[in-house]
Order: sequence, then C-alpha cells, then structure tokens
Amino acid sequence: MQSEKGVLFVVSTPIGNLEDITIRALKVLSDSNIILCEDTRETLKLLNHYKISGPRLLRYDEHVEAKRIPEVKEYLREGLKISLVTNAGTPTIQDPGYRLVRSLREEGFKVIPVPGPSALIAALSVSGCPTDSFVFYGFLPRKEGKRRRLIETFVDETRTIIFYESPERIVRTIKELKGFEKLNDRFIFIAREMTKLFEEYIFCKLSELDVTTLKAKGEFVVILEGSSE
Repeated sequence: MQSEKGVLFVVSTPIGNLEDITIRALKVLSDSNIILCEDTRETLKLLNHYKISGPRLLRYDEHVEAKRIPEVKEYLREGLKISLVTNAGTPTIQDPGYRLVRSLREEGFKVIPVPGPSALIAALSVSGCPTDSFVFYGFLPRKEGKRRRLIETFVDETRTIIFYESPERIVRTIKELKGFEKLNDRFIFIAREMTKLFEEYIFCKLSELDVTTLKAKGEFVVILEGSSE
C-alpha cells in the first residue's frame, strides 16, 4: 500500500444547469491543487461561475490518458489533492477516467467519490420505467452490423434498457428500434437537454413515436422498457 497523503477526488458536475452542484463539490474543487478535465474550456466556465481560480487545470481524455496516468501518480506521491471532472455529470460513466481509477486502485492510492448529477440516473428517475433492474449501454456501436445485433438482444431483455444518443444519430436509432416488431408495444422514454432551458421529455409506446417530431439538437438519453415475457 502507498503511504502518500495525496488523494484523487472523482467529482460530479452539472449536466446543464450550473446550480446543480453540491456544496461539497465546490469545496473540493476549490481545495484541489490540480483538476483533471475532459475539456479545460468547459470546466473553466464552471469554475469562473463560482469564482474558483486556484487549481491548475490539466486536460485528461483518451488521447492523453497513457502519459497522464504516470504523472497523476507522481503528483499524488507528492501529497497533492487532485480532482477528476468530466464536461458534464459523473466522471467515468461513459466518460474518460475509469482506467485512471483502476490503475490507482491497483497501486493502493486513495480515490474518493464526490457524488452528484448523472444524466443516466436523472433520466431514469423521471422515466416511469422500472428502476429495480436496468442495463446501461453508453452510446450504441457506430457500425451498423454491431448496432443491429445489439438491438436484437433488446427483444428478450427483461431489464430496463438505457443508452445515450447524439443528435446526429437519434432519428436513425429510433427507426432501427421500430424495425423490430416485438419492441414496438413497449414504452420508450426520451430525455433531451435535461436541466437546460429547452429540456424536453417524451413518453409513449415506441409504435406511437413520430421520429419527425424529434429535435436533432442536444444530447439524448433513451430508455426502453424491458420485455415482460
């Protein structure tokens, strides 16, 4: 086990509305020596809003991950406090960070969560779909064949199905779901731009969903009811 005083905080940040941040998260960010950011420009907007100026911002994404992990370990050995944030929501949930956390865990470094917003949980909580058992797929595969094979498994999936989708692909994805007859009598819930000014929610049977009404703007969370059979 390591004996260093440094600690990595995994800090959840707002998914839209900047007021959706905890008092503890603001304190941890203020006290951090370094903040690892998916996009430093996005994080700077949040810090400026709350007049936090002390921490050093370092980019952390999949492109710099390999070189950044050893650097983070060295900073922790020096006793620094480091926060990991993503552009929105909870880090490592369909965002960069889990490899860093795993590597630190393997070497006995201290990693502490600072819980808060998550698009996944926020959408599920207002979906009207069963919440006792669900499966999360992040973003569906880009390749058509892999995506279709995955969607095919939804037919027999009894758990609530959750995934993210981009504005460029939302219509295509809904059409592909509607292409499976056994999915059409299930309820679907779509959340768009959650907590923002023009947030939108749709709840209906998949067969009743008119794809022409979908606004291709913002990030989507799609929740599909599981099979009752």
